[in-house]
Amino acid sequence: MTLSRLLATAAAAASLACPALALAAEQGAPADQTAPPAAAAPATPAAPATPALPTLPKIAPGTDVYEAAKASGQFTILVKAIDATNLKATIKSVPNITLFAPTDAAFNALPAGQLAKLMSQDGLPALQRIILYHIVGAPIDSTKMKGAKGPVATEEGQSVVIDGSNQVLMVNNANILEADVKANNGGVLNAIDKVLVPSDSPYAAALTPASSAAPAMAPSGTQ
Repeated sequence: MTLSRLLATAAAAASLACPALALAAEQGAPADQTAPPAAAAPATPAAPATPALPTLPKIAPGTDVYEAAKASGQFTILVKAIDATNLKATIKSVPNITLFAPTDAAFNALPAGQLAKLMSQDGLPALQRIILYHIVGAPIDSTKMKGAKGPVATEEGQSVVIDGSNQVLMVNNANILEADVKANNGGVLNAIDKVLVPSDSPYAAALTPASSAAPAMAPSGTQ
């Protein structure tokens, strides 16, 4: 029996033994002040769920990364941009390259009117450099990205930052939606959900929000 039950039993026995004393105690004693219940600890808010990335239909490898992108049907704007900037022959002829391929949704997410400016005659030189910024002159698949983080030089001249330290592989501010599409000539296509823009592009400010700019990284072991 607990202490509180013993005290309650003793008080009841005293009332039965001496009703007058019990009555006097009820009239003269202050009301029982029961301690308020302890406040419940505030609930810890649940961590926000990581938004699910869009799922792409499986991309089939082609003879080269250009043909893989074209046959997929999910990179029609990228293919048009490659054709318009006269990069098709170069991309098809050079083996063992990596193309970080923005989907049509990635291009359509650019600020209003910017894609049309890039595809105009005046915008083609800048567009060509943007396309080259998506190309690395060596095959980079997920086995080289996972667990690594650091800059990799592109054919544009500037580096992109590959981040394989988390569950979702990233390049700059773009998530890699599908990796390891390996073309027959040794090239690798990695589908991404944003258009990468080099910082020296005249369109950098218009196309890249400040919070999404590629972070400056010290060289690491990723090559």
